[in-house]
Amino acid sequence: MPTTEGSEIEDIEVHLLLEAIYRRYGFDFRDYAFTSMKRRVESILAAEGLGSISELQGKLLREPACMEHFLLSVTVNVTSMFRDPGFYVAFRARVLPWLRECPFVRIWHVGCSTGEEVYSMAILLEEEGLYPRCRIYATDLNEHVLAKAKAGIFPLASLQEYTGNYLKAGGRGCFSDYYTANYGGVIFQRSLRDNVIFAQHSLVTDGSFNEFHVVLCRNVMIYFNETLSERVHRLLYESLILHGILGLGDRESIKFTPYEACFEEVDGDQRLYRRAK
Repeated sequence: MPTTEGSEIEDIEVHLLLEAIYRRYGFDFRDYAFTSMKRRVESILAAEGLGSISELQGKLLREPACMEHFLLSVTVNVTSMFRDPGFYVAFRARVLPWLRECPFVRIWHVGCSTGEEVYSMAILLEEEGLYPRCRIYATDLNEHVLAKAKAGIFPLASLQEYTGNYLKAGGRGCFSDYYTANYGGVIFQRSLRDNVIFAQHSLVTDGSFNEFHVVLCRNVMIYFNETLSERVHRLLYESLILHGILGLGDRESIKFTPYEACFEEVDGDQRLYRRAK
């Protein structure tokens, strides 16, 4: 069991590691929740077979391939098609009537990971007849997962779960119509990607790049400390048009943030909010 002094030294090494990564590559993890980040660094140490955080730092600074592995390990990529089906039910009922009144709709999907939830939203909009006049901007810090999202290819083994979620989310058609199965995987229709722009974006270092009718940032900020969370809330607020919709994850809320008074609840249980001012 590490001594108190040893633990303090490890904490210093983790801080130095994150500072070095920021200076070398521009990826800023310094305001991520520290305890969680330290656990991930320790996991990477074991996977790389290294004896100290200082060794890992040297390898990361000199070997870009090692940095790619680090990014995959520290950026959480847990997602699925129609994840949290109740959210999509609420979106259909409470948000779509307003979107129908808009001549063109811009949606920002923050932290899109491998893209399952982006394709879910594209399917929902297609079924509601809105997709042709929508543009979805799907962004993530990690270029590797963005490449997977662009490809639109997912494991065949996940289809039973995805189909169940689709039905619970109020799907109006046959889910199998949206993909083609081949060689143990499925590829989703190219038309679902026609109105999607995939791009790298960091919530830590990059600013707003458009005004959006909808911003979806679900299950992203749970990994941030209070300082970074407040910065991201400001970014999301500034990215929404007046009356625009903000969608957060089930463990996130606009409450107790500096922007709470700027929003009104659309569906509190499903973390849907409207920018009121």
